[in-house]
Amino acid sequence: MNFTDTVTVAGTRRTGDGYLVADARIARTGIQTYAGAEIGRPETPTVRIYRPGGEVFSEDTLKSAAHRPVTNEHPPEMVTSENWKKYAVGQTGDEIAGDGIFLRVPLMVSDEETIRDIESGKQELSAGYVCDVDFTAGVTPIGEAYDAIQRNIRINHIAIVRRGRAGSKVRIGDAAAPWGCSPLAAPRPLSDDKQSKEGMMPTKTIMIDGTEIEVSDQAAEIITTLRQRLADAEAGHQKAVAIRDAELDALKAALFDEAEIERRAEARADLIGLAKAIAGSVQTSGLSDAAIRKAVVVAKAGEGAIEGRSDAYIDARFDMLAEGLRKKSDLFADAVRDGITSAQTSTSPAFAAYAAMVRDLESAHRAANPT
Repeated sequence: MNFTDTVTVAGTRRTGDGYLVADARIARTGIQTYAGAEIGRPETPTVRIYRPGGEVFSEDTLKSAAHRPVTNEHPPEMVTSENWKKYAVGQTGDEIAGDGIFLRVPLMVSDEETIRDIESGKQELSAGYVCDVDFTAGVTPIGEAYDAIQRNIRINHIAIVRRGRAGSKVRIGDAAAPWGCSPLAAPRPLSDDKQSKEGMMPTKTIMIDGTEIEVSDQAAEIITTLRQRLADAEAGHQKAVAIRDAELDALKAALFDEAEIERRAEARADLIGLAKAIAGSVQTSGLSDAAIRKAVVVAKAGEGAIEGRSDAYIDARFDMLAEGLRKKSDLFADAVRDGITSAQTSTSPAFAAYAAMVRDLESAHRAANPT
């Protein structure tokens, strides 16, 4: 796999012939965070990779750090003897040493234009290297969990960049700054002879769970796509929630309050009472209001009266029957409004008997006449 590490450079100075020399921390032990898409784990947002001291300070890793080309920005491919003249603006020395958890390397920049870039503010560094990743999870000696281990680290070049992964504090002349790393290219199995010439891809810095990670353009595109899909899914969920809430509001609006329920119950009772008054034998149980009206019309006028007729017609026929019932009730009400009276004194035997009964009732409490 191809990687880049942000590194720290300290003690810069110009030589008598104008070259710039400095010391650079180009690797360290410990755990680094990577985008899962770049190391064969696209289903995992981030992967914690452990770099043991035994790997950082191994003899082969130390040898690979000596006499490495220094470049102005990362080249689009591995630096080799075939393209060294095209990309190199300097090189590292061979006095490789450990500096606590860091690997320190002297370097020299011999290109005047690059030196001017550095002196005008382009002072951050990034190391490009290849390594193997062993996906064996574990815990470091100080208790930090990791998902994989970096092995067989081989330095390819040191790049001078505008912005390294570790931020503005990781720069030439600042030995106390932090150091970070990330892959340059998406991983793929390579034989040793192909590995030396495998192209290195440009990188982008993205934020994952609050952590800045430098990833390849390809991985950045994958991560961006996954984030967009997640955002689309969230938007779809929010839309579904909004629709559900609107439906619930509509259902709530359709529910009747207590007064409305009482009013409808009274109207139903009135309809049933009116139906029974018009057609006493009509059955109303389990029928809708419209069905009750229809049953009353059939009971009074027969099936033929409603055959092929609309609901509006049936309702009108029912209203006519109800109106006829109301008129009969009104005639009786008019007759008894002022009480039941006789227009003139009756002389009929029935009336005489009724009058005698009334008199007997009125005098029933009096004592009978002695004999």
